[in-house]
Amino acid sequence: MYRNWIRLGCVLAAVISTRSHAHDFWIEPATFRPATGGEVSIALRVGEHFKGEPVKRKNEKIKVFSIFGPGSSESRDVAGADDSDPAGVVRIDRPGLYVIGYHNHPSRIELEPAEFEAYLKEDGLDAIISERTRRGESDKSAREIYSRCAKTIVAADGAGADGYDRSFGFPLELTPQQNPYSLRPGSELAVRLTYRDKPLAGAKVFAVSRDAPDAAMSAESDAEGRTTFRLKQPGVWLIKCVHMFRAPADADADWESLWASLTFELPGGGQDAESKTGATP
Repeated sequence: MYRNWIRLGCVLAAVISTRSHAHDFWIEPATFRPATGGEVSIALRVGEHFKGEPVKRKNEKIKVFSIFGPGSSESRDVAGADDSDPAGVVRIDRPGLYVIGYHNHPSRIELEPAEFEAYLKEDGLDAIISERTRRGESDKSAREIYSRCAKTIVAADGAGADGYDRSFGFPLELTPQQNPYSLRPGSELAVRLTYRDKPLAGAKVFAVSRDAPDAAMSAESDAEGRTTFRLKQPGVWLIKCVHMFRAPADADADWESLWASLTFELPGGGQDAESKTGATP
């Protein structure tokens, strides 16, 4: 009996440790439809099933934390105090679409074999599982460096037609191919995934509704890096993807991963969501 309790404790510890790493990361503005003339606080969140914990601003970790405003070809930094939550505040000075992006310096983690395998399965990284098997590494711990590439789109006064496809040049980036604020429940939204500014094919992309997080969808990106989801659920959405590859020789790690996310609010009313033909729930 004592040994069984030990085994159970080890399993639970592995699950908890895996979940502590395999968390989603996203930008969550105080409102996705601010009024012109005010300020909006911008929070960073980490969690699962669209339930997140605050991530405080750490200036030494920031590579990019900036915003594109309506009609602007240049971004400006998101202001904020170090060690603060929310992580920043932006001024909304005119109607239209604002795109905010965040990219940080890599962090490091080491996971035991079972933890790493569970994390890979959860995020659809089957190719990495296969490669570890081929290399005879399935029973070895994994050293990983990872960084976040998050974006959000807000519509000041609920308006705006241009600027939704702004790119920050992140190493991994999700960019909508239509303006999400022009859609209604039941519409299809195409999203393009790029890796170092080139389309990334064969990656598993997920779409999660904040109001129905257990009905998450997934689909693989095509040759142009695109996935398409039919969004039936109104409200806030999270589109996300993880891309992993062998770490550079000088990284003191086995693997490097990039985590991309995109948040926005779908106007209107509706029910659940489903992905386009070929996607899986």
